Amino acid sequence: MRVIGIDLAWGEGSARKLANETGLVAVDQSGVIVDAAWASGLHQTLEWTEQIATDDTLLMVDAPLVVSNASGQRLCEREVGQRYGRWKVSANSTNLGSRRLAGVAFLQMLQARGWSYHDGCNGVPSSSGRRVAEVYPYTTLVGAQELGYEERPVYKRKPKSVATSAFRAVRAANCDDLVTRLLTLGTAHPAIDLMSHPITRTLVSELSPVDDRRYKHREDLIDAVLCAWTGLLWLAHGLKRCQVLGINDPVTPTATIIAPARDEQRL
Repeated sequence: MRVIGIDLAWGEGSARKLANETGLVAVDQSGVIVDAAWASGLHQTLEWTEQIATDDTLLMVDAPLVVSNASGQRLCEREVGQRYGRWKVSANSTNLGSRRLAGVAFLQMLQARGWSYHDGCNGVPSSSGRRVAEVYPYTTLVGAQELGYEERPVYKRKPKSVATSAFRAVRAANCDDLVTRLLTLGTAHPAIDLMSHPITRTLVSELSPVDDRRYKHREDLIDAVLCAWTGLLWLAHGLKRCQVLGINDPVTPTATIIAPARDEQRL
């Protein structure tokens, strides 16, 4: 089964302003990366996905896919903070009043092409067909023991403890350390080999830039790698290594996040 990781830009963009870049990574179950790229906007993202997907593909998307709550947070987002807060991981609030719901539109586009939403509520990874599920890379970083993090690394948001003048250098150093840890997943179970594709290989051969635009380009690809590996982990180990956040939400379809988890991060 093929697994695709997508770090989806949450905003759809407009005629005046293009959507931010979306990172894309496709991997087979042996850990070989078969393609990696970037796209701008939902139509480019869908076109790439349709070209790369096989008949049996699990698509793991970092973006809210199912949103039905009028206000506040979705249950799966609250549970991120409840279970991973000790590791300095929480989630943004998403509701029907949110301005950036590209994930919802993307799921609808996929379903029109025959994809099915996979909420993971039955605890069984989907091993056939074209399925799409929601993931959150921060939970992978602190929930997967292979990566060795005891708290969220500073490779995105600036914490209050870091001065603005120092943040870009700190961010770049943390990102380089993250890439070093991702490189070790080439021999993990399941594996994902950054060196198996020329685009992801540049994550290893090049240092993280301090320039914001170039850095975001790199970060989007890294998050797509994390999304793809989360899918491999879910397929290989199911609930032994992952948990399904939002599973008790009574609304159908159920908004869930499939998240790697240590024992102490479970309910």
